[in-house]
Amino acid sequence: MEYNPAVFTTADRKFKKMEFITKAGSLQPQAEDAVLYLLPANAQPGADQTAALLFASLDKGETFAAAQTVSVGKLRPVAVCRPAGLERADLEKAAAEAAAWAQRQASVAVDFSALDETAAALAAEVFVLAFGAAVYRFDRFKKEAKPAKLQNAAFYAPEHAAAVQTALTAAEAALYGINLCKDLGNTAPNVCTPQYLADTARAKAEKFGATAKILGKDYIREHMGAFWSVAKGSVQEPFLIELRWTGAADPEAAPVVLVGKGITFDSGGISLKPGEAMDEMKYDMCGAAGVIGAFAAAAKARLPINLVAIVPTCENMPDAGASKPGDIVTAMNGTTIEILNTDAEGRLILCDALTYAAQFKPAALIDAATLTGACIIALGHVASGLMANNQDLADRLLAASRKSGDKLWQLPLFPEYKEQLKSNFADLQNIGGRPAGTITAAAFLSHFTENHPWAHLDIAGTAWKSGKEKGATGRPVPLLLQFLRDWA
Repeated sequence: MEYNPAVFTTADRKFKKMEFITKAGSLQPQAEDAVLYLLPANAQPGADQTAALLFASLDKGETFAAAQTVSVGKLRPVAVCRPAGLERADLEKAAAEAAAWAQRQASVAVDFSALDETAAALAAEVFVLAFGAAVYRFDRFKKEAKPAKLQNAAFYAPEHAAAVQTALTAAEAALYGINLCKDLGNTAPNVCTPQYLADTARAKAEKFGATAKILGKDYIREHMGAFWSVAKGSVQEPFLIELRWTGAADPEAAPVVLVGKGITFDSGGISLKPGEAMDEMKYDMCGAAGVIGAFAAAAKARLPINLVAIVPTCENMPDAGASKPGDIVTAMNGTTIEILNTDAEGRLILCDALTYAAQFKPAALIDAATLTGACIIALGHVASGLMANNQDLADRLLAASRKSGDKLWQLPLFPEYKEQLKSNFADLQNIGGRPAGTITAAAFLSHFTENHPWAHLDIAGTAWKSGKEKGATGRPVPLLLQFLRDWA
């Protein structure tokens, strides 16, 4: 089938883009609209008397204080931030407080002069991401948008300007990928269809000099029986998205391949989900959104790495032609699968995408998916689940998790778990019962990744928030991008 662009355009969402700049000179407080000083506990405040008083007023355990002072006939906001330490977690906590204050200012000058080069670079990255998160708004469908006031931030680090600029550039790429991931996740499912996801992925890849290949319904129906068993129940056509970035010095070097689950709406199919909170099933494509976001960020940053992103995308709907419990389908690699529950559809589209990925002979193969509710029971909404068939790859991901602050926890993948997937009628069944549901889902996928270093990220508990703060989180973009930087 020939791929045809959708009606919806993929132009960047209309919002004020925040500007981040590095200043090599010393901060002149009187010339700025608002000033924020980052001061470690042992620092000596500079000449700004207001900052010195605020710093002295902080009690034990307090990290932030702000006030307004009169300067050149107008009120000038001044704030100090005293993190508990200079590790990433300490800086993130302090930056979140500072960002809540900063978003109410039109522009902010941030002074890092009290920090050494390493701390200043890390602080620049953390504060860019915190400011970006604070000003993020998804108001595409609202009649009246209410953007944050903050439009630009300048970072002053006179002795370490080069290091801060390098960190700032990297953080801006990460923020781009995170916001792209959030936008895709938050978009209504009648707009963010498989076609829309394919359009957006292509546009973002080509924007940064990468290439895109989109395969449609005919290819999927003929070659990907497991994927098609899910897709055939919807009037929305499925697509297999392939993005390629060739940044390594050797264009033939084995790539890292990322695979993202792209179910743009998951009703559960014939095994219909309960109605409560079903609207949140638009977030079942957050694995795809995270992979596309990380790919776009890596290409924007021009990482010296060969990278492929694969996204199988479709809806899971209870049409008259939808798969039924008890159906047996044949996956791309010839494995037969008994479908016992149509709401365990993510692994069905992923297994064919993982088989498709084998043609690239990946140096590392990583999939990300909102795969199991069991992962939320196990790890809550703090850490994503990690399972892998290669410990070196798992260790690299765990190291990237620690560096990025995007928390990850490894679960076992012992051979015994595969026993739960044995079927009386097919090679595999698509569920293994309630015990160890997150692990048996990964064990299912492991049947299709035996010849490559592979890791599975279950992001069901971390990809979005419910309740008053409902919305996509942008995870696992920080984790994946850090992994790619370290790999490069």
